[in-house]
Amino acid sequence: MMAQDRVTVADFSRQAFSQPLPGLDAADRERFARGRSLFRQVWVVSPSLDGEVDGLGPLYNRPACSSCHPLNGRGQAPDGPRQRLRSMLVRLSLPGENDHGGPLPHPDYGDQLNDTGIPGVPPEGRAAIAWEELPFRFPDGESLMLRRPRLTLEELAYGPLDGVLTSLRIGPPVLGLGLLEAVSEETLLEMAAHPVVDGIQGRINRVWSAETGDWRVGRFGLKANVASLREQSASAMAGDLGITSRLYPDKACTPVQDACRQAAEGGQPELDDTQLDDLVFYQAYLAVPARRQRDDSQVQRGEAQFLALGCAACHRPQLRTGDQAAHPLLRNRTIHPYTDLLLHDMGEGLADGRTDHQANGREWRTPPLWGIGLVESISPPGHFLHDGRARNFTEAILWHAGEALAARERFVALPAESRRALLAFLKSL
Repeated sequence: MMAQDRVTVADFSRQAFSQPLPGLDAADRERFARGRSLFRQVWVVSPSLDGEVDGLGPLYNRPACSSCHPLNGRGQAPDGPRQRLRSMLVRLSLPGENDHGGPLPHPDYGDQLNDTGIPGVPPEGRAAIAWEELPFRFPDGESLMLRRPRLTLEELAYGPLDGVLTSLRIGPPVLGLGLLEAVSEETLLEMAAHPVVDGIQGRINRVWSAETGDWRVGRFGLKANVASLREQSASAMAGDLGITSRLYPDKACTPVQDACRQAAEGGQPELDDTQLDDLVFYQAYLAVPARRQRDDSQVQRGEAQFLALGCAACHRPQLRTGDQAAHPLLRNRTIHPYTDLLLHDMGEGLADGRTDHQANGREWRTPPLWGIGLVESISPPGHFLHDGRARNFTEAILWHAGEALAARERFVALPAESRRALLAFLKSL
């Protein structure tokens, strides 16, 4: 087995995103299992007989990590305004910046809408999404309907949200995160220093780290607004589940949320360092499914189209991990994530108008494409892009604009057979 193949597994079942990186020893596999249990754990309200898993809320979105990342895969957008956001959330902020250059939280609601509260604590409100349909026709006559979300915030418990900035986010897949963290900052800076084609040049997002207390290069989050997997995990536990940790020791209760501030806690912190370490380890060592149908002629034609259209300018097929990763299995590996981990202007159609550190309202981090061909079988129906508006690969491509506009227009001009070949290639990833 070649070195670069040790990061993939030949599992294409519904558990394809849930397998450990090959090569873990017995102690690491046990640690992986402990982290998996925490990731799947349904946390409970304090006080509880099981003090290791209590502390949910007082305000939260979902009771488990796996609620928004089912089978470690992608979340989904609701079908309409009466359906609850089950694996999706709404970021909130006001114009301006916080003390560290990040989004400015709303004084009464914080930085995301928590639509659930423990008994006695009113939820902050409810997000309702309606879909506006937009017809599209290819030059060869094929037609389809695109859709974009229209968000309404209802049943607000703590006052109006006038002037608030919002951003819809579905839960992204969590496979291969340790390998992405192992790509060196020097590699990211080098890629950001040079334009590729069509004037495309990615940017880093330099962000404030609660873990190290300084500025670092961001690589996680939909706007590359988090520097490390540990911080990403701790911030999600705090924001989505209301679980405190050493990195985020305070309950996210604003001054007007009296019941929230008075609610019982599940310890200080509720997620101890060992638990956080295990949770991070699990996500870091989730393996990536191997490519499929490499010898299929249609897939090969589609791969050639992917390169010819310019898609690889941002979705880079190959990166190399550095030699500083904590675990030897992550070091000096050739990986195929189809991302550059950098920010790119994606145009007004996908803009949320909300800055996040150095990312502006039109910029998003290039999402990795590895495993994307299995999304529909793991968490059907597959929803794509940051807000789940795209119901298939074609819709996702057609929403590309900004730096990706030239590639998108080349895709639109392809004959139907060539478009199908490109989709077959994406399905093989």
